[in-house]
Parts: sequence; structure tokens; C-alpha cells
Amino acid sequence: MTKEIDRNDRPCKDNCPCMDYCPLGSALRVVGGKWKIPILCALHQDGTTRYNELKRKISGITNTMLASSLKELEENGLIHREQYMEMPVRVEYTLTDICRDLMPILKQLADWGVQVHTSESPQAHTTE
Repeated sequence: MTKEIDRNDRPCKDNCPCMDYCPLGSALRVVGGKWKIPILCALHQDGTTRYNELKRKISGITNTMLASSLKELEENGLIHREQYMEMPVRVEYTLTDICRDLMPILKQLADWGVQVHTSESPQAHTTE
């Protein structure tokens, strides 16, 4: 039995019926989860932002989740982390160019979500 390999020579978990490698699954892994999109939206709206400002802006996020989400977003190239060697240390986050390319796509997804939400009716949730 052979293992399927993705483009980075790792076992592929993104199989889909239309191809061996599913780029949509890969993209959703990068931005998936409860907190990544709110973080990206906050950075898109406010521009360069410090950690504590993000924490205040994103209601309900814990320090652990904010730190781990920021680290993953940075590792995936969607945000840039700049640390200034001051006392106290100052850290700022900004969107990268590749993430700026993503923002119109997220806006389209949000627009689609509005359409789905407004077209839902109480009858759509009943079974026959």
C-alpha cells in the first residue's frame, strides 16, 4: 500500500474526488478555526496592531488562543510579526501581501453568508 504525498512530501490528507491534492482543503486549514478569521479581519480593519490591542478587539479570545493563532498565521505567511527591542518589549502584527490578496475572497464569502442567512426561512429547518 502506497501513501499519497502532497507537494511538500508529507502524507496527503486533502484527498478529494476531483484530484489527488485538494487546494481548497489546504487553504481552509490555513484560515480555519474559531479565531484566525477574526484576527485577520481586525488586522485588515486596523492595520498594524499590537498584541494587547488585538486581545481587546477580539471578544472572548484567551491569551493562549491568541498567541497560538498568531503563531500559526505567521508560520503560514499570512501575518508579519515585528518585535522591537524596547523596555517593555513591543510587538506589532501586520498582514502580509499574500493575506491582503485573501481579504477580498473572505469579503465574498461574508457576502455569500449574508445571502444564505437572509434567504433562510423557518420552513427550511423543518423536516417533512
